[in-house]
Amino acid sequence: MHEGVLLDTSFFLRFLNEKDDLFEKADKYYRYFIQKEFSLFISTISIAEFCVLGTADALPLKNLLIVPFNINHAKKAGELARFLYESRKANQLEVNERPIIINDAKLFAQAQEEVNIKFFVTSDKRSFKMYELLKVKCNLNFEFIDIKIDHTETFGLLNL
Repeated sequence: MHEGVLLDTSFFLRFLNEKDDLFEKADKYYRYFIQKEFSLFISTISIAEFCVLGTADALPLKNLLIVPFNINHAKKAGELARFLYESRKANQLEVNERPIIINDAKLFAQAQEEVNIKFFVTSDKRSFKMYELLKVKCNLNFEFIDIKIDHTETFGLLNL
């Protein structure tokens, strides 16, 4: 299997809305991933989040590999969430919404535990704060991609 990317809910909210300010960037990332034969993953957690305002049939599921949340993910998510809660208590992390921490920890755990996932792709800047803390303290093995940055810059491509 090829290197993979875990696409989070915020990616799909931008990618599937042509009126969104980040639609074009999300679309270029998606096209780049397809062209370079990345495996595209979506978590069941992201599907649930997406279904709050949309429907699963709006997602490009035929091009995605679905990652169900399993026991290994749960164990790792608990470890990551514990660290995030401790960081928040120590005023090292400013995040007010408890569910966000839990879902981000779950998604990060999936990216960490699934050997083919090399990148976590999002437009959520709050996630990056958590990722930065966890990258150092928990030795994360995947990279964070913020789609606000052009794919050409992220992957060091000439934009000709």
